[in-house]
Amino acid sequence: MASYASASFLLLLLLQLWSCSEALPGGHPVDPTCPPECSSVVAMSSNHGKPPSCQPQAPHIPVAVFPYDVDPVQFALNLEYNEAEFFLHGAYGQGLDQIAPGMAMGGPPPVGARKANLDEKTLPVIKEFALQEVGHIRAIKRTVGGIPRPRIDLSADNFARVMDQAFGYRLNPPFDPYANSLNFLLACYVIPYLGINGYVGTNPMIDGYKTKELVAGLLGVEAGQDAVFRALLFERRGEAVPPYNITVAEFTDRVSALRNRLGRCGVKDEGLTVPRELGAEGAICTNVLSADRDSLSYARTPAQLLGILYLTGDERKPGGFYPEGANGKIARSFLGKPLGANESPTN
Repeated sequence: MASYASASFLLLLLLQLWSCSEALPGGHPVDPTCPPECSSVVAMSSNHGKPPSCQPQAPHIPVAVFPYDVDPVQFALNLEYNEAEFFLHGAYGQGLDQIAPGMAMGGPPPVGARKANLDEKTLPVIKEFALQEVGHIRAIKRTVGGIPRPRIDLSADNFARVMDQAFGYRLNPPFDPYANSLNFLLACYVIPYLGINGYVGTNPMIDGYKTKELVAGLLGVEAGQDAVFRALLFERRGEAVPPYNITVAEFTDRVSALRNRLGRCGVKDEGLTVPRELGAEGAICTNVLSADRDSLSYARTPAQLLGILYLTGDERKPGGFYPEGANGKIARSFLGKPLGANESPTN
């Protein structure tokens, strides 16, 4: 009886270990540090293997996706591709083409992305966020169709240009986002927040119940990611970023000010500390989360976002993270250029 119990326990342990080492589509283990106790309380609370009996509330308008929902949601793929590639390369040293083949729809690989020198505290966070971005791209494509990945410049040189433009002079040595965890977190401060602005701005422009469900879900996770980045940086806000002798807080303030200038629509961006009148209820100077006077997230339009992402302040002049321009009907319309080879108004 004892030997039977031991054999059963060993079999169960092997099954649990196997479930912890499932491979991603690209053949990479999900997480080799996954403990053997994979069957968590949450995972086991699924009504004994039966399908869930809960049903979503019936929508007021029974249309899943309206035709005019498609373009603004597809536009978001430009940022999702950007984040996915930056996080994947930073954490895994590989991008979408290796982790999720075919996801980029034949778009060119990113320029200059590479594995970052991340510490053991930061690496698991970036790994998780990287894989979340893969899910975001898949969910958007499933709901409204996809657009190919545009050419994205994630080189250290491009991030150095961002920081130089933010400070108004050349940092010496040039800023390198891949050098260490702090630099990578500061680089993460540059892009993901814009996804929040975009989804907040998109929400009132769409009406399909599936589209609104998608955008709400995307916004929730994007906001969570940005909150984590800001909280990690907030803990170090008074720390000088080597070798510049400039504090983390000033870096965030300068980047936010740059995005406000390039966005050309007033204050929609704030660093980790603010004047009291810009703080929550005009009563506090700390600013872990960027929000307006009612503590609501700021919205930006595609044109404003492109002006920031291009680093030109003009949605008609590509550059910055998208040297050849972003993809999709909205972005290409500003450039007066046709859709890409793998794009169509309806896909």
